[in-house]
Amino acid sequence: MNRTDRLYALREELRRAGPAGRTAERLAEIFEVSVRTIKRDISALQHGGFPVRARPGPGGGYVVDAAATLPPVNFTDAEVSGLAAAVAAHRGQPFDSHARAALAKALSVMDANARERAAALNDRVWINHTEPPGDARTRHTIEQAFHERRVLVVHYRDRQDRRTTRRVDPVLLARTQGHWYLVGHCRTREAIRWLRLDRVTAAHLTTEPALDIPVEAVGAPPATARAVTET
Repeated sequence: MNRTDRLYALREELRRAGPAGRTAERLAEIFEVSVRTIKRDISALQHGGFPVRARPGPGGGYVVDAAATLPPVNFTDAEVSGLAAAVAAHRGQPFDSHARAALAKALSVMDANARERAAALNDRVWINHTEPPGDARTRHTIEQAFHERRVLVVHYRDRQDRRTTRRVDPVLLARTQGHWYLVGHCRTREAIRWLRLDRVTAAHLTTEPALDIPVEAVGAPPATARAVTET
């Protein structure tokens, strides 16, 4: 998540928290950044006119003026619980932080009673997280490469523990056979390569625009595969 998106999501998270507020430590955990970064972001919001203030004392944190909240929208408790379940199941995976920010926005503008019903329903949906979440910084860099269409430098460890560094034009993110893959045009091999995300040890974004490679260049997907835009 880039800083602009994080600032917007931070505002919505604080709105959703209401009078209870959020501590800097809790916000740092939510957005996977340092407490120092959260404090800088809060300062930027305050300078921009957003009515957030620090509440001193035990249990203190950051609180938003009630006048800054948005009017309710027509989300049902079941709809939001469905979103919450999908976001929770996707924890630590591509665009996870963006999904959580979107859920926070939905919660922040719900009717208070519907939000309470959604919370009660969410307590009855459990997910056993067995996959390690992976490195958040690497994941965010890959997400940014797709969003901004830029070339990635990827440090990769294959199944034989051989380590390589590749320049990659990102084409798609795919989940198949229990793993997420970065599928892209490898400029070292001049060919499409499937790189397992849990074997990417580091990734760096370049300033070079990525080649506009159509998804069809990857090949025909399995019959059961669907893009996330399809229902």
